[in-house]
Amino acid sequence: MRENPHQISDRFRGFLPVVIDVETGGFNAATDAILEIAASLVRMDTDGTLAVHRTLNFHVKPFEGANIEQSALDFTGIDPWHPFREAVSEEDALADLFRSVRKEIREQGCSRAILVGHNAHFDAGFINAAVERCDIKRNPFHPFSFFDTATLSGLAYGQTVLAKACAEAGINFNNDEAHSAAYDAERTAELFCEIVNRWKESGGWMPSFD
Repeated sequence: MRENPHQISDRFRGFLPVVIDVETGGFNAATDAILEIAASLVRMDTDGTLAVHRTLNFHVKPFEGANIEQSALDFTGIDPWHPFREAVSEEDALADLFRSVRKEIREQGCSRAILVGHNAHFDAGFINAAVERCDIKRNPFHPFSFFDTATLSGLAYGQTVLAKACAEAGINFNNDEAHSAAYDAERTAELFCEIVNRWKESGGWMPSFD
């Protein structure tokens, strides 16, 4: 019998869920800047319980010619030109992020990562657009499938707004800290773990190793 019978690779058909949040200069992935990227990695314990492991966070320099809407900056509170942002290029941010994700895939015995996001289509669109801009050949994420916590929390809690879903799940959510990529990624990861664990505890599917 395996030392850890409950492995994340078994739970998600070989996929490693990685929670992604991007803060951007608008809604158009093809033209608008990515300003922040964060990724929360989750792990499973020997009882099959999912928990947040750690979060990676990158402040990103707008790519050359990127559009940035003032309304987006007013909403997020991000100053893309602040001298202490320590921002890196899209290419460097994605290279570091993907390197960490690939390492986690190997360590968890998975075959590929799958993006988890709150309204995941938005985050996946910006990540895929940046991958294409940077001509990155080794993207560890599935190209079109993802887990959307807006949909999952609508099912589990009757709420689709992140703050309201977290409140229903008993997860602390501070609106003053929201709309930073790291904060939103961690709250989304906690929400995803809570939904998965709640399903397990209610008798939902878990892999059997009898």
